[in-house]
Formats: sequence, C-alpha cells, structure tokens
Amino acid sequence: MKSGNIITVGVLTPHASEGQYAEWRCMAATHVRVYFSRTQNPASPGTEPPTSVADLLARTTPAALDEAVSTLPLAALDALVLASTSSGYALGRREESALVQRLSERWGVPACATAMSVVSALRARDIERVSLIHPPWFGASLNDLGAEYFRSQGFEVVEALIAELPNDPDRIEPASVVDWISDHLSPRAEAVVIGGNGFRAARSVHALESRIGRLVLEANQVLLRSVLDSAGAAITIDGFGRLLNGLPGPANTRNER
Repeated sequence: MKSGNIITVGVLTPHASEGQYAEWRCMAATHVRVYFSRTQNPASPGTEPPTSVADLLARTTPAALDEAVSTLPLAALDALVLASTSSGYALGRREESALVQRLSERWGVPACATAMSVVSALRARDIERVSLIHPPWFGASLNDLGAEYFRSQGFEVVEALIAELPNDPDRIEPASVVDWISDHLSPRAEAVVIGGNGFRAARSVHALESRIGRLVLEANQVLLRSVLDSAGAAITIDGFGRLLNGLPGPANTRNER
C-alpha cells in the first residue's frame, strides 16, 4: 500500500448520494481514505443523477470513467471502485467485469465494482440461493434487472423484493431494516443480498445475521471487503457481519428445497 497502513481508494459513482462514503467512514475510517469523483453523461454534463438505465450506461462508458478518474489524486491511489449497484445491473456481469479489468489496466491499480463483488463473495461461500433486497427508490425495473443479473450467474433468486421503508436514505433506521427483512425473508434463501450503495444498511447486518442465521451481504460492506482483499490488506472489522470479521458464514439451508 502506498500510504502505509491506510488504503487510499478512488470511488467512482454516478449518484448524488454519498452513502458509500458514510458507511465506509463508519466501518473503516482508520483503514481507508476515500476520494470521490462523480461520473457524467457526456451528452448532458452537470445534470441530475441518473434516473434511467440509458443514463447509467452513458455514465459508465470508458470515456466517462476516465474523465472521472483523471480528477483523482492518482499517485496516491491503492484501488479504484465503481460504487453503483444499479450500474452493474444495467451493464450486466460480462460488461461490468470488462469495465473493471480495463480500469485496472488503464490506471495501474486494482479495481472493484459492487455487483461483481457480491457474486465473488457468494461463490467463495458456495451459496446458491439468494434473497435480493433493494431500497424503495430502485423501482420495479431495477429490481428486475438485479434479479436477472444474479440469475445470469447461475444463482437461484428465491425472491427480489423492494423494501417497504422510507424513500429517503436519511430516514432509514437499522432496526427497521432488520425487522422488515426478517419478516419477509423466504426460508429457502441461503443468503441475503442487500443491493444499493445508497441504502446505508451496513449497521443492520450484524443484528440481521444473528436473527436469521444466514449470511448477509450489503452493498457497501461487500465492496469494502473486495477493496481490502484486492489491496492485500489482512484486516478484520467487527460489528458489520461475518464477511468483514473473517468468520465463516452461517450454515446454509440447502436441505430446504
């Protein structure tokens, strides 16, 4: 790592919300330094955050990403990340993987993205059946894209649900996330995936895993794990689920078919 014990990460995002920054500050302020750069739609720079799949795709072209990276302190970076679950869904797994590989090769540092980090974490733990939970602002189309994204990678999406919670990240409390997911979770799911880097559900993960006895992967939590691993940082973090504290996931439930 270029910066001693602190990993310096350049975060690319098309979104206005800094949910990922707020959650990483909560989970790993002593381990990770973050620089943000928002990607733009070249056809309409300076416009509001993306509201459509087409706009998400326009903000994740090589040119748009390179422009965003160029504003970062490149010499200090240990990693680059695309912090946008919805962008991964819009691109699809193959294009998202190619984008990440290109970022890494173009700028000479490891690169990660949210959705593909979830896929890697699920496969590493031999998970097959997932319950997919999204925030209310995702809407039906992104919810469906998310389900298709994971199905295309061979997972059984037992359910893809939009959480009935406030349509404002600042008003969502961890206890409400735990209660809603626990009340609606299918018994067939081996793991829960909480999508959306703006969801800010990381503080609910530990309590949710304790209640349901299954692995929980949350967008910013799993992206942080991916960054730590890619930078070769053997760091464990307590209080935000088994993925970060290095414990094996809860026993899955494959007998419940």
